[in-house]
Amino acid sequence: MSNLTLYELSGCPYCKKVKTTLADLDLDYESIEVPRSHSQRTKVEDISDQTGVPVLVDNDHDVHGMAESDDIVAYLEETYGS
Repeated sequence: MSNLTLYELSGCPYCKKVKTTLADLDLDYESIEVPRSHSQRTKVEDISDQTGVPVLVDNDHDVHGMAESDDIVAYLEETYGS
C-alpha cells in the first residue's frame, strides 16, 4: 500500500499536473475521487481545512493535507526527485 494519497477530481487540470509529476517520478499513490460539489467534500475539508483539490497526503513525511498544485509538485520533486 502506498503512503501517498491524492484527493482529486476527474478533469481537473491542477490534479492532472500533480498526477503527471507522480508518474514522472514513478511514484505509487492512492487516488481518491472527490465529489464535484464543494459542499460534499467533507473528507478533503477535514484533511486540509479547505474544499479545493488536489490535496496530497504523505504519511511517510508527516504531510497531512497539502493543497495547491504548484506546492505539491515542488514538494514531490524535492522529496522524491533525483
